[in-house]
Amino acid sequence: MTPAAARDLLMTCLGEIAPDADLAALPPGADLRRDLDLDSMDVFNLVAALAEQGGVEIPDRDAAQLVSVDAAVAYLAGARPARA
Repeated sequence: MTPAAARDLLMTCLGEIAPDADLAALPPGADLRRDLDLDSMDVFNLVAALAEQGGVEIPDRDAAQLVSVDAAVAYLAGARPARA
C-alpha cells in the first residue's frame, strides 16, 4: 500500500470512528487517542476497520504502534496483506 493510500484509508476509518472530528486539521504527529478523544473501544474498532478495509494484517501486539497519523500511515504502508 502506498503512503497516500494508507493515509486515505486512515482518514476514512477515523471518519467512521470519530465523525465529529476535524480530520483535515489533524497534524501528522497528532496523538490519535488524546487528540481525537478515542477510548480503548474506539482504538479497537479503528484497528479492526483498518485491517478489514485495507486488507492487511494488524496483529494485536502491533496496535500500540498506531499512535499518530504518521505512525499509522508508515505501519499501513509496510503492512502485510491479509491471508485469504
